[in-house]
Amino acid sequence: MAIDEDIGDSSPAETPATKMSRQQILTLTAMASINFSSMICYSILGPFFPNEAKKKGVSQAMIGLIFGIYALCTLVGSLLLGKYIVQIGAKFMIVAGLFVSSGCTVLFGFLDQVSDGTVFVVLCFITRCINAIGFSAAVTSSFAVSAKVFPESIATVLGFMEIFTGLGLILGPPLGGWLYQSFGYEIPFVFTGCLLFATVPLNLWILPSFDAVPSSQNSFLRLCTRMKILLICFVVFSLSSGLGFLDATLSIFAIEKLNLSAGSVGLLMIGLSLPYGAASPVFGVISDKYPSIRKWMMVIGGMATAVSFCFLGPLPIFHIRSQLWLTVLMLIVVGFSLCMTCIPTFAEMIACAHENGFEEDLSTLGLVSGLFSAVWSAGMFFGPTIGGYITQALNFEWSAGVQGALAFLAALLQVIYFTLEDIQRKSQKANRTDTSLSQGEKSPLLPKTDHLRVDVS
Repeated sequence: MAIDEDIGDSSPAETPATKMSRQQILTLTAMASINFSSMICYSILGPFFPNEAKKKGVSQAMIGLIFGIYALCTLVGSLLLGKYIVQIGAKFMIVAGLFVSSGCTVLFGFLDQVSDGTVFVVLCFITRCINAIGFSAAVTSSFAVSAKVFPESIATVLGFMEIFTGLGLILGPPLGGWLYQSFGYEIPFVFTGCLLFATVPLNLWILPSFDAVPSSQNSFLRLCTRMKILLICFVVFSLSSGLGFLDATLSIFAIEKLNLSAGSVGLLMIGLSLPYGAASPVFGVISDKYPSIRKWMMVIGGMATAVSFCFLGPLPIFHIRSQLWLTVLMLIVVGFSLCMTCIPTFAEMIACAHENGFEEDLSTLGLVSGLFSAVWSAGMFFGPTIGGYITQALNFEWSAGVQGALAFLAALLQVIYFTLEDIQRKSQKANRTDTSLSQGEKSPLLPKTDHLRVDVS
């Protein structure tokens, strides 16, 4: 597939107004509550569920699949709901999605009471699948609404929202680990499910309604015909794959190799989520203020992610023993690098869609956010399932190295694409210059003048 014809850096966004409107303030509050509560519910499983599942006779590969099926259903839900966001209604999708997700989170807390083996696994799959559909509805719609309300500062708002994503990821593992150790398996899910349910009336009250007209010309197929869109999708895939891999495997590695408790594993995961949440607004502002460097942010972040995953175990070829300080340091680097890579991607996808003839409306934003969420979910499925299989067949160290190789491949493809893009842009610029010069040489030295016509009254 050829490089996009409409190439060039995105034009700098206008400086957003310092004073936000009432609708923007309410939208920002609603999105913050969604990100925070949803991420707490998502991240509480990491410290204790893999070990709890092993007690019920579930293999490491099947544990990875339980984590991964959530992302697979989110992928399907994001594509469908992103396509029909205008028909369904953005506000309804958010409220209904939060209601379904909160109910499934509470139900998941009572699965320890079922019999071991097949029944436990099947009920885990059913609950996670329905939960994923609700989650995809809320997240896909929230991305589209944020871009609709803040069209000139998408990356900045996304970076601000990732603060609450980071807070949810930070508080989720230690909170889940502490509640599990103190009160047992049920309480972490019941508590966080009720917290998520509390956002339903909040968003129903403060979230504005958005009217839009469906567009018959926009489609995922047309959007995915652009090479730049596909490349960014692969970048997003590599990021979410790494995160999903850590969710399903890091706790067992830390307990078995580093001799940590479930509560300590929750604190260990802060090393990943804290730098991610802290750096998000900074990278968001930089991305909106200097859109020309977005692509190099993605490249540098991808390279750093690749290196940190290779040393997370670390890879056996380095002949370095697994140590707690090295694991914490690499998790911090992963947090920063993932943030640097992730923040510019959504804004770049929207800019690319607009450059290629997509209308600047809610329908286009729904397609882009649906594609973004779907690709993210595909990585979250690939990471735990394939990572869990490799971990079971080999070990955590080699599995982390595979994630590093995936991030390196994404960064390398970006370097190749952007280099060819710059060469093509310079060639087009030279051709335009030659054409203007040749036209100038053919023009007469003196312009032709009409005969003077004098009207004598």
